[in-house]
Amino acid sequence: MSDTIGFPERFRATLGDLEFDQREGPILVAVSGGLDSCVLLHLLRFCKYAPGKLVVAHFDHRMRGLSGDDADWVTGLCRAWGLRLILRRAATPLLSEESARNARYDFLESVRAEIGAIAILTAHHADDQAETVLFRLLRGTGQWGLAGIPASRDGTIFRPLLDFWRDEIEAYARRVGLAWLNDESNQDLRFTRNMLRKRILPDAERLIAPRARKALVRFAKLAQNDEEGWKSILPELIESLSVFEEEGRLSCDRKRLGELHPAIQARILRSLANRTGVRMDERVTRQALEFAGAGSSGKWIDLGASVRLSIELDRLVIGRKQELGEHRPLSIPGTRAGEGEAVLDGFSLRVEWGCTGASAFPLSENFEPTLLRFPLLVRSREPGDRIHLPYGTVKVKKLLLDHRVRGSARQRVPLIVDAGGEVLWIPGVARSQGQDSINDGSFTIGVG
Repeated sequence: MSDTIGFPERFRATLGDLEFDQREGPILVAVSGGLDSCVLLHLLRFCKYAPGKLVVAHFDHRMRGLSGDDADWVTGLCRAWGLRLILRRAATPLLSEESARNARYDFLESVRAEIGAIAILTAHHADDQAETVLFRLLRGTGQWGLAGIPASRDGTIFRPLLDFWRDEIEAYARRVGLAWLNDESNQDLRFTRNMLRKRILPDAERLIAPRARKALVRFAKLAQNDEEGWKSILPELIESLSVFEEEGRLSCDRKRLGELHPAIQARILRSLANRTGVRMDERVTRQALEFAGAGSSGKWIDLGASVRLSIELDRLVIGRKQELGEHRPLSIPGTRAGEGEAVLDGFSLRVEWGCTGASAFPLSENFEPTLLRFPLLVRSREPGDRIHLPYGTVKVKKLLLDHRVRGSARQRVPLIVDAGGEVLWIPGVARSQGQDSINDGSFTIGVG
């Protein structure tokens, strides 16, 4: 068992290294009633902060029949120590470790926002770190997963006991006469954590490596250091790919990305995906790399959480599928002069027409009125649209691709279509060769 002399001093020094320590506002402490969280709360209450600075949060997962007793015990502890307690229960009993963890963090974040807490403190320690790294290693995580539990996350969650071992935490508790709850479910080997803690790690230290836990924690620190190194150079690498954001989507130069080593490509794609709210695991990352290298323009794959990776011309785009804005086509009933407004994907477009000669609009075209089939329609591209060019008919989609019009902008390109569905003109792109341009006494359409 470790010597506990200087334990509070070490703890205070650890707190001083965490960025929240000098902030103003309450600190939210997650307390289950077990050994680790009770020691954390005791250190905070009697070795560091005034009682009014601390708010205790307890979440009843309802995974055990007597879990309500734990809540009562924590309530009594907080009353004795003069601490505010926020207590909530799961609506229905949670059945797995993962669901319990997710519900617990959702609860903590909601309380943090509710009370304006500057930080959430949890009691994860070095043994938890060793177990986490071994679990992820056995599950085949990527290198970023081997960094284990971070000392802080998102600037809100902090773990000040992460450098302390369970034996020294227990020694401190016994030294100060601290009581705590013993959760009988911690002995149930059906739970993965318990199997690692009670069987696999002890066997590894007894039969293979006496300092296996310490080696795993050291390995996590090395992996964390590598992650920090990557974070320091990623912004420059990403900037070199001409990354920009448009309408909530991120895009980068596909060719430049492909010139990098696949491991660097993977890091960049994961970083961009994180910025859109999705975390890519190893399988999705591999699929994204293959698609980025071999996919064709106009295609896409799903990254999860409603986020897509798509190829638009020479750019890779990461973002949610865009819902089209308002679409209101404009009808041109006949040769009589008129004007109106078309709305394409939420963007308005002014249109004038008539047998009045050249239009003042920057984009205008003349047609032989006797050859037109009215009513004409100003609308967006639709599947199957084709236009007749000197070398034959081509798909409008392909023509727009050839003119470097990205997918996000294609629905805003107006098409002038006759009553039979024939595309007569795509302003700024091409006009059909089915009509000869007439300069005098012609029917003019102008858009702008």
